[in-house]
Amino acid sequence: MWLLLLVVLGLILYRWYRQSLILENLTDKYVFITGCDSGFGNLLAKKLDKRGMKVLAACLTDQGAENLKKETSSRLQTIILDVTDSKSVSSASERVAATVGSSGLWGLVNNAGYGFALAPNEWQTKEDFVKVLNVNLIGMVDVTLHLLPLIRKAQGRIVNVSSSLGRLSAVGGGYCMSKYGVQAFSDSLRRELREFGVKVSIIEPGAFQTPMTLSVDVHINNLKRLWENLPEEIKDSYGKKYYEQFGNGVKSLIGTASPRIYEVPNCMEHALTAVHPWTRYAPGWDAKLYYIPVSYLPTVLSDYLLCRSAPKPANNERSSKA
Repeated sequence: MWLLLLVVLGLILYRWYRQSLILENLTDKYVFITGCDSGFGNLLAKKLDKRGMKVLAACLTDQGAENLKKETSSRLQTIILDVTDSKSVSSASERVAATVGSSGLWGLVNNAGYGFALAPNEWQTKEDFVKVLNVNLIGMVDVTLHLLPLIRKAQGRIVNVSSSLGRLSAVGGGYCMSKYGVQAFSDSLRRELREFGVKVSIIEPGAFQTPMTLSVDVHINNLKRLWENLPEEIKDSYGKKYYEQFGNGVKSLIGTASPRIYEVPNCMEHALTAVHPWTRYAPGWDAKLYYIPVSYLPTVLSDYLLCRSAPKPANNERSSKA
């Protein structure tokens, strides 16, 4: 028994030591980050800038870029980027190429995301799904494909932001679907690029108090819009109580989000600067202790855990047939 404990302790210490090794000459490396107006991307841009790295921060708005410039050094450069617009992506990639030159691009952090899509599948339209997928998945693919030659040249790193909901689909709409897609895209990239010396990491956060998460009114108003546009037959089948309970569930999820938002950019920073980055990072206790473990359970058990507190429709055909 003592021998076993010593072996386990030795493995833990070795793992800790291995993960603590940090690269040298970080100040020579360029990192491009999307979604830097606020939230994780904004914090990461500031962290890497303080570390002396050459940050290219992509913001959606001029105001976001101006605010970031005020809080960072002259090293940091901002770029206006809409990941859903191919012309914008092409223009941004040309500027990145001109900036990094022959050294290539060390890091790409695909952080830009859209999460105002929490609602039952049947309540949403194709356009609702497309809006989320264009930002969270297709935009990520577009940015990555444009910058891959520069990343290969530097034998650099790609960090893609997925979600715990990219392992366990707990709500309808395009959000979980997009994050599952991020997982698939990242896994294929990692295997394809390993022979080029490029490493790919996935960030799978739980719920954190980002500006997007805390925009409760936006989430509820979007849910209200979907509900009001439903045909009467669908409204009657679900019932007003279902709609109200679903809204309360969204509020409850947001209410339990962790304020320790720095955990996510910390993981991103490690993925970019460690000698041996992890393949997957799961910041947040809800990710570590609930979402990821439940995703490994047999389907019958994971479905039970996810459905036991879900709202029940007014027209419960399953009950009436029974």
